[in-house]
Amino acid sequence: MSQKSKFALFFGNRGFFPASLQIEAREELPRVLKSLGHEFIMMDESATRYGAVETRREGELFAEFLRQNQGNYDGVILSLPNFGDENGAIAALKKADVPILIQGYPDDLDKMAPEVRRDAFCGKFSVMDVFHQHNVKYSVLQPHVVKPSSQRFTENLDHFDQVCRVVKGFQHLAIGSIGARTTAFKSVRFDEVALERGGITIETFDLADVIYRVKKLAADNKALAEKRQDLHNYTTWEGVPEAAFENIARLGVIIDEIIYEYQLDAIAIRCWMELQQQLGISPCVLLGYLNNTGKIAACEVDICNAVAMAALTFASGKPATILDWNNNYGEDDNKCILFHCGPVPVDLMVDKGHISDHLILCNSVGKNKSFGCMVGRIAPNEITFGSTLTENGVIKGYFGSGKFTDDPIPSTFFGCGGVAEIQHLQDVLQYVGLNGYRHHVALSTGKHVEPVKEALEKYLGYEVVIPQRE
Repeated sequence: MSQKSKFALFFGNRGFFPASLQIEAREELPRVLKSLGHEFIMMDESATRYGAVETRREGELFAEFLRQNQGNYDGVILSLPNFGDENGAIAALKKADVPILIQGYPDDLDKMAPEVRRDAFCGKFSVMDVFHQHNVKYSVLQPHVVKPSSQRFTENLDHFDQVCRVVKGFQHLAIGSIGARTTAFKSVRFDEVALERGGITIETFDLADVIYRVKKLAADNKALAEKRQDLHNYTTWEGVPEAAFENIARLGVIIDEIIYEYQLDAIAIRCWMELQQQLGISPCVLLGYLNNTGKIAACEVDICNAVAMAALTFASGKPATILDWNNNYGEDDNKCILFHCGPVPVDLMVDKGHISDHLILCNSVGKNKSFGCMVGRIAPNEITFGSTLTENGVIKGYFGSGKFTDDPIPSTFFGCGGVAEIQHLQDVLQYVGLNGYRHHVALSTGKHVEPVKEALEKYLGYEVVIPQRE
């Protein structure tokens, strides 16, 4: 989940500026990237003057360099040690088909003479102008010019890294829909064709076949033995009937097989009532377990929130989860309780939690027939939340930020929940309700709103809103 992006480095040049600026940049930028844990590739210094790009011909050489390394980089950093030439830049990158970050070097006030000045401040506009004319997508961040060795560039690089990870993760994204839409929830409808046109493939699986495979799995299956051990180590199972634990482990093996067979990046499963009626279990803990390993797993066949979870997982490099917008928190307008029955990964929790019967579904199927609910508390932390939907052939989403607090929740509360504090929460809730979003919300830890928005909107063509903005 946390693998950092690998970059192709482009150095723009304009010939009447000093060569020493290119030499310094080719040393500094790779050194900074390496120190921050990023791999990189760059054209050999002998390929052009100083290994930089100025003319259209040199740009074509760089484009060929990218073609030869296709699939070996996640984004391009276009560095302007001096003014740079837009003709070489557009020839080099008009077909890059990955995110491009344009970085310009600042001038020093004591180095403004013609023989030492850079003028990248100005040249950056020329490159952006021509990229805009050619409809080449690119990223620019503040400040307008920045040294790679500065803290502000480090922050910019973290943003761009997240953008690249989301865009890369959404290339050929495959989601498994296990079971039909939960009958009572028309709210989780989605447009499969719209998702396909947005680069997301949906594979569907009949829940009856999944249950059949669970029942037919051999007791001495090696993967089943490993799954039993993994689940024992994952959380606390005291009081869980052996038959329920066994069926949860078996279902985990079958889901793993489906993910492997169809090379899925995420799943969303029909989690009630058939699994309770036929296997005596709830799959909540399995979903949290999958999320904890980076395999995105949503409940109630909420495919669109699996999409949002994927964006947050790729951006953060950490597990995501799916929760309900569930309860007000007294009269505090900026706090609410976010909860679900258990798809919360333990990495987001205060402790390992424990497994219980599903106290709500017990009302329908009876006691001891729905074990698998994960009980625990979500740890205080900064969060990014959001959701996506399909509407009129378009993929849309909203994202925002907040935090989980350590405010108490009544002891009678079951499942896994936490108190979330979100500025302008009432605006967010109104936006959710007025724009047809689900009662579910995806979230992960950390601050990722802007990179997720840029990746989904600029590079993938989705419509994204941040409803907390005034």
